[in-house]
Amino acid sequence: MATIGNDISKAQQLLQEGELVGIPTETVYGLAANALNSEAVTKIFVTKERPTFDPLIIHVASIEQARQFVTAIPDKAIQLAQHFWPGPLTLVLPKKSIIPDIVTSGLSTVGIRCPD
Repeated sequence: MATIGNDISKAQQLLQEGELVGIPTETVYGLAANALNSEAVTKIFVTKERPTFDPLIIHVASIEQARQFVTAIPDKAIQLAQHFWPGPLTLVLPKKSIIPDIVTSGLSTVGIRCPD
């Protein structure tokens, strides 16, 4: 029988290999991919028949991890994250160039969330 730890390890392996993984969030089950892998992210759009003008949200484990993906986090956004994360709050922040345009539908910002 699989354990949660084994499931997480398997999901991590699949994500690193560019595959998709179904994950629960506070509001829905989501289809996850490595946000830094544009080919993997493209699979989300194809699988869900999602329009490419509809940006995706990057899920992180902490404010510190969010800093890897954005150029700045204003003090007010940090205060909101400290109060509401983990949870269903999405912060829209200026993205770093490591985020493929397909994730953000070509926008200069990216949605970041720390799910519970």
